Amino acid sequence: MAIRSIMCCCGQGLGSSMIVSMNVERALKNLGISGVSVDHTSLNEISPNCADLFVVGADLAPQLASYPNKIILEQLMDMNEITTKLKEVFDKQ
Repeated sequence: MAIRSIMCCCGQGLGSSMIVSMNVERALKNLGISGVSVDHTSLNEISPNCADLFVVGADLAPQLASYPNKIILEQLMDMNEITTKLKEVFDKQ
């Protein structure tokens, strides 16, 4: 499945998810990946069909256990972790 949309989620959908979404956009640009929309919201606003890939912190991983395509971040602000995990997902496409 081609990834065309990424949703970054946090508890409230305001602070960390917005920062993570900006970092995801920057990582995609650095990886030369285009044509992917990146958005952010709160965890209670999502469903498995609202994006092709979800990015959340490790604290929220249990709530996304049933979601097939997700990236779990140990360090939300770690650009190296974000870039590495995005590259792994896109390399599998």
